[in-house]
Amino acid sequence: MSQLHETVEKHTAQYVDAFNRGDFEAMDFFYTDEAVAVWEPGKPLTGDARREYQRAFLARGPKISTKTRQIFVTGDTALLIVDWEIDSVDDEGKPEHLTGTGVDVLRLGEDGIWRYAVDDPYGQK
Repeated sequence: MSQLHETVEKHTAQYVDAFNRGDFEAMDFFYTDEAVAVWEPGKPLTGDARREYQRAFLARGPKISTKTRQIFVTGDTALLIVDWEIDSVDDEGKPEHLTGTGVDVLRLGEDGIWRYAVDDPYGQK
């Protein structure tokens, strides 16, 4: 396993930790400035709209678990296929269990940190 492959796996574990702590600032650190996230199928968000949606979602106290299926790394770009489950509450406060298989594109920054360029939790159906 290459060093880059290992650091992508570490990225995922750190992201899950920040998500489960509800730490928006730590979680947002793992996105490029221009990142696209698709937190609702067919509704890509970027910039402040992405940040506002993620902040509101985290305010519900969701917990995520993930299992990485595949990681492909070439140069400063990585593709991840990740199964995930989230337990949260819906808009009415009722328990909600979400599942999916994400397709994520990460870029390696000059600081050695992998960041999401595209985060599509519903990318594979």
